[in-house]
Amino acid sequence: MRIAILSAKPDLYSTQRLLEAASERGHEGVVVNHLNCQVMIEGGKPSVLYQGQELDSFDAIVPRIGASVTDYGCSVVRQFEMMGVFTTAKSQAIMRSRNKLRSLQVLSKAGVGLPKTVFANHPKNGDITQLINLVGGPPVVIKLLEGTQGIGVVLAETTKAAKSTIEAFYGLKKNVLVQEFIAESKGSDVRAFVIGGRVVGAMKRQGVEGDFRSNIHRGGNAVAVALTPEEEKTATEAARALGLKVAGVDMLQSDRGPLVLEVNSSPGLEGIETATGMDIAALIIAYIEEKIRADENDTVGV
Repeated sequence: MRIAILSAKPDLYSTQRLLEAASERGHEGVVVNHLNCQVMIEGGKPSVLYQGQELDSFDAIVPRIGASVTDYGCSVVRQFEMMGVFTTAKSQAIMRSRNKLRSLQVLSKAGVGLPKTVFANHPKNGDITQLINLVGGPPVVIKLLEGTQGIGVVLAETTKAAKSTIEAFYGLKKNVLVQEFIAESKGSDVRAFVIGGRVVGAMKRQGVEGDFRSNIHRGGNAVAVALTPEEEKTATEAARALGLKVAGVDMLQSDRGPLVLEVNSSPGLEGIETATGMDIAALIIAYIEEKIRADENDTVGV
């Protein structure tokens, strides 16, 4: 097979590992910078152009779309879908997962455990206090809708600090979510890596001292962990609800069970492979092989 890795950064660990895994399993992997692709729209003949050539010989794509270029990247992914090319993440699912509010709404409807969260349209001073109280009062977590890798996530210890932070974000014309703080998680979370509807590996991430965020990009560390049956079920249900076949599901371990923080449509491979010692990249390529053999292109409803 010819497999395109859609990535704007070919030197990233995840991109390189996917290339290696494709080659080791007898396939040709090619990095395609989706930001340099042109979507050609023509009656009855959708196509993607790259470096002056039509990309019409790929059997599958693996989207590695950065959060800052979600719209354009998903346009390219959607075009491949229109061409009948198998993708490990459909454009609609990527868009759904990238919008924090929309993804939480979908997960809520699916009955997945979530931290109590509230969203409002630039409330006035008194209403801000109400928002804080709706999620149980301080401390509260305040999140930008478009934040990623722990950027735009603030822990406000008091009502006064929360109000100041929310007002500052609103002053910058940013939309925010106000979320309850799960104290018993103690600055850690669990990432479950889901491929094809099953958890293939998991790690527990611990934030650096003094930082409640556990993101490895923020200096946190990770170790392999065995999930409870409830955690495994929550992870697979969250990925299924958002329509993601390959996903990183981030959960907090709370007194009332696992609570999903986020479902990542382009989960990094370095942290999970280092923590677990598993060849996650090979499992992704094997998943493509399985679906191609079964002719399950999954391109309906784009």
